[in-house]
Amino acid sequence: MTTIDLNADLGESFGRYRLDGDDELLRLVSSANIACGFHAGDPPVMAETVARAVTRGVAIGAHPGYPDLQGFGRRDLAMTPAEIEATVIYQIGALQAFCVAAGGRLRYVKAHGALYNRAARDAEVARAIARAARRVDPSLLFLGLDGTTMLDAAREEGLEVAREAFVDRAYLPDGHLVPRDRPGACLEDVPTIVERAVRMITERYVTAIDGTRRIVRPDSLCVHGDGPAAVAIVRALKDRLHTAGIAVAPFAR
Repeated sequence: MTTIDLNADLGESFGRYRLDGDDELLRLVSSANIACGFHAGDPPVMAETVARAVTRGVAIGAHPGYPDLQGFGRRDLAMTPAEIEATVIYQIGALQAFCVAAGGRLRYVKAHGALYNRAARDAEVARAIARAARRVDPSLLFLGLDGTTMLDAAREEGLEVAREAFVDRAYLPDGHLVPRDRPGACLEDVPTIVERAVRMITERYVTAIDGTRRIVRPDSLCVHGDGPAAVAIVRALKDRLHTAGIAVAPFAR
């Protein structure tokens, strides 16, 4: 049977800023990319999100980003690879501690936002993130955008990798994501998103904004947890995958 992982970015509330939907998403996804306190999240939110993921058998990934609460980690910062490596070590270590405290295990690392997009194009930054993961725990998997520099860099650092595709984001012809400040970058029509996601799995392609087809080979499909339709997308997608005979299971086992 064909299987696919469903991941979502979770634990992105902090202080008095609260995002709805995390509890429901943790009932639906198989992997949770949990914010580590720099772009979003705080210690109580991290502890609560990890504990819920452990209880529900959801695979836990660290979701490190730039130290940019005001910009939600979606602004590129002029940090050196050495600074990025240290920052990512710090964040992975924090989430790993919450996993240990909850009786769980950290399984993988996936960068967030602008840091993720930079790593997809900048091999040195990608290596810095992968090196940070390896130095903390060489058994951690590296989750990244299919067909980009970041996965090659992680392999060079000795990490096992998993390929992801984004069901709620538009693609450029070169396989990268359309920047969020461009019209149509974020998709919202649930039926269209669901059918597009199924094609990613069964036909291994995504249609870019210029109408061309780009090959994708996803081990995991991502839905952004802060999106207004996130719960509706994942619920509809799970139903559609069941109909198509595709099982949902963590890529990190």
